[in-house]
Amino acid sequence: MLSLYTNIAALYAQNAAARAQASLSTSMTRLATGFRINSAMDDAAGLQIATRLRAQASGMQVAMRNTQNSTSMLQTAEGAFGEVTSMLMRMKDLATQAADASSNQQDRDAMQGEYDALGAELYNIMRNTSFGGSKLLGNGNAGTGTLSAAMVFQIGASGSETMGFDVSGKMATLDTALQSLSAHFAATAAAGNEISSNGGANSMIDLLADAINQVAGVRSALGAAGSRLDHVNNNLGNMVTNTRIAIGRIMDVDYAAESANMTSAQMLLQASTAMIKQSQGMAKLILSLLQP
Repeated sequence: MLSLYTNIAALYAQNAAARAQASLSTSMTRLATGFRINSAMDDAAGLQIATRLRAQASGMQVAMRNTQNSTSMLQTAEGAFGEVTSMLMRMKDLATQAADASSNQQDRDAMQGEYDALGAELYNIMRNTSFGGSKLLGNGNAGTGTLSAAMVFQIGASGSETMGFDVSGKMATLDTALQSLSAHFAATAAAGNEISSNGGANSMIDLLADAINQVAGVRSALGAAGSRLDHVNNNLGNMVTNTRIAIGRIMDVDYAAESANMTSAQMLLQASTAMIKQSQGMAKLILSLLQP
């Protein structure tokens, strides 16, 4: 039908041009940003899934930092207990030597002096070792140190992903044992006479051995927790990598496919534009019918 009022061909061409323009704009936006989804209108379900995955990946990255910080804290404590073990072994050696009849009083007095110094340093390590500005070992009975209370480590992106760690009982028992080893294990040192006699020195040997075993127990617990945190960190790293890959599959644009789409849209836009121009000749054709 030839109509002067309604140019049907032009309307079709205009619609085609509008669709081609929209497709071209979408392709150019995707190629410019690198993302297949730039707004919820592009893929509402995909955007929802990707947002959820991003939140999970972000939380797991923070959890990885948590595990690293927690591991550092436990390593600091374990290092301090390593020095405590060395000092207790030296104190045990002194007690063993002082308990022997070959040591005279002058010898035992000299040994007592070293023993007192070690006891004072034990107190210093147990009370002043800190991590991040907070006392780490503290007073086991008073619960003034981080290890003197139960701890919960956040090791995942959800509230249920936690790891409990509690050596407060062992710390309290150890603190009591250390107090019984030396009068110098106190804020105000008293006169020490633990190994100033054969009998006294002999009685300290088993107490020191027991304290060494208690320290070893705490160090073992610290090592086990640190090992677990190391595995947690590795697993979180794997999950973060795979989650990012999943986000990429949803959000990232396929440059090869989108470049082809852009080329197709450009060609369609050019063709529809040409047809709009051609449709303008329809009016001239109709008017030619009216000429005498």
